[in-house]
Amino acid sequence: MTKSKTVAIQMDPIEGIDVNADSSFVLALEAQNRGYDLFHYQPQDLSFMGGLVTARARALGVKREVGDHFALGEPEVIDLGEVDVVLMRQDPPFDMSYITATHLLEHIHPDTLVVNDPASVRNAPEKLFATLFPDLMPPTLITRDVQTIRAFRKEHKDIIIKPLYGNGGAGVFHVAPGDDNINALLEMFSEINREPVMIQAYLPDVRAGDKRIILVDGEPAGAINRVPEEGDVRANMHAGGTPLRSTLTDREIEICETIGPELKRRGMIFTGIDVIGDYLTEINVTSPTGIQEINRFDGVRLEAQIWDAIEERLR
Repeated sequence: MTKSKTVAIQMDPIEGIDVNADSSFVLALEAQNRGYDLFHYQPQDLSFMGGLVTARARALGVKREVGDHFALGEPEVIDLGEVDVVLMRQDPPFDMSYITATHLLEHIHPDTLVVNDPASVRNAPEKLFATLFPDLMPPTLITRDVQTIRAFRKEHKDIIIKPLYGNGGAGVFHVAPGDDNINALLEMFSEINREPVMIQAYLPDVRAGDKRIILVDGEPAGAINRVPEEGDVRANMHAGGTPLRSTLTDREIEICETIGPELKRRGMIFTGIDVIGDYLTEINVTSPTGIQEINRFDGVRLEAQIWDAIEERLR
């Protein structure tokens, strides 16, 4: 395969995506409209041998038609060192499979541009990456030590417990004052894995929404507010949160200006940060979402801005 206007998309199965909500879909559609040939593969299709990183991939065509949004060719082995861009778009969990994929893709980057930079993605799991900016975060604890967790709860009373490497709001629990379930929750987390958990002071502002801000090459490009369902603290759209049109406050601009240069330095072309009230809670670098919702509310095309930034690096 010759290296000519080709994009390989590493993502989850394309069959079940929502063409009116999925960010990977519009990134693929924009690339196709710009004349790129597309290939689709999953992380388990990657191979490394003799210094080459290959993928058993299938040629991909996409169109915005519900129920008939894609066409896939026959599987073929492609040399990822001979494509222009690899979009790393599979969803977390951020596990050893995810980490291994970043190691393999690091062999071809930046000769083949991997978006986002695979080494930077590996070193920036969403919840941990945000801890580089402690002044922007709510009171936060990361530990497995039960006594330390109890002391944190005694100080802050109303807390949130969540897994370090989850996504989409899965496994997020609100432990209110007087709630006796904390011991059972900690036991559950310890049985599931050996990782620490993240505990944060509960932010009542979440009732007004959890804002997702998209940054392109370190610059804020748009935002939506995600309001949780009644009786739930999770505002993620995967968990039933309702997206609403939003603009940036002065505090949110300050947050973006603080973290933006570091995102750009690390080669993070497309990121999504989460802000509740005045606090940064997560920096999403693996497979951010929200493009299509912002497009509809603001009359923009964020996928075009992202591809402009990608093509700037290809020049």
